[in-house]
Amino acid sequence: MTGTADYFRDLEVPRFARLAPNLTAACFPLMKLMPARFMVDRAEASGLLGRGGHIVETTSGTFGLAIAMLAAARRYELTLITASSLIDLKLTRRLESLGARVAAIDDPKGDGNQPGRLERLHAILKGNPGTYWPRQYDSPENRLAYARLADMVVRAFGQIDCVVGCVGTGGSLCGTGKFLRQLFPHLRLVAVDTHRSILFGQPVGRRTLRGLGNSVLPQNVRHEMIDEVHWVGALPAFAMAHCLLREHGIFMGPTSGAAALVGGWVARQRPQMATLVIMPDEGHRHSDTVYNDDWLNRLEGWPTSLPSGPTDVERILPAAETDWTRFAWRRRTLKAVLADLGRDDCEPPDLKS
Repeated sequence: MTGTADYFRDLEVPRFARLAPNLTAACFPLMKLMPARFMVDRAEASGLLGRGGHIVETTSGTFGLAIAMLAAARRYELTLITASSLIDLKLTRRLESLGARVAAIDDPKGDGNQPGRLERLHAILKGNPGTYWPRQYDSPENRLAYARLADMVVRAFGQIDCVVGCVGTGGSLCGTGKFLRQLFPHLRLVAVDTHRSILFGQPVGRRTLRGLGNSVLPQNVRHEMIDEVHWVGALPAFAMAHCLLREHGIFMGPTSGAAALVGGWVARQRPQMATLVIMPDEGHRHSDTVYNDDWLNRLEGWPTSLPSGPTDVERILPAAETDWTRFAWRRRTLKAVLADLGRDDCEPPDLKS
């Protein structure tokens, strides 16, 4: 037998789907495998991660799953720090079956408690010298990993004029955008966030849409690259995920639904542009929630119809989970945008301290 078998490789390769004449979706089974493998490979090569070593990371779910799969296959110890609001029993059991230790800390505010997760992570690092922390939130390796996606997109479609993507760590949108903009300087980058996420200046609060937004500011979010920001509430994201399944046969998670909702609107507004929307994971993890009518019917405001477009806003404020808002960011830093709005808050914390 010849050739190399790589079970994980196909999971980090997107399947491309045409959603409209000028809109293509990059649909990933598990996108976070791309940066996870990139980081672990480099840690092994540099000696940061030795044989049988210990990995620790904070995660809302999909990066944790990706690195748990790698840790199992390569025989590493793994500790994942998450919040009780972000992880369900099904995912916890899957991670533990992969051999990971899962620490889900309390999250009374429902905002993901990222500061509390980082505090626990630093305590583990202090008590276990030599433990490797990939630092998905601020390591530039996260963004560098997406050179591969940019290469795949150019080889498949040639010129791309606009990329729409969800933002949590900032790695996928800012990494892919950086490499594509070297070829296409006019490229527009459209960020998809959710209400009560701190990433683009909203006050932190309880978020219903898992896997999107953050309660701290990762250094991988390069605000100066972003042309416009959309905040999508949970209900329109859930409705669009159902629409993708019903009208295109594509089974994706709710963050992908949010991205597709924004991508469809952007493509309609600019029909001359070739637009790519990045959809990071499939819907299996959400079969008991987003794809469960009993669960959905307990949500205030459900069922909801798909909005035709966002509400343009001039002030950055949270809205209801039924709402979708848009702000013209215009490639400014966060500090510059907040200064223009007469605000001086929202300084990025030091995630390494």
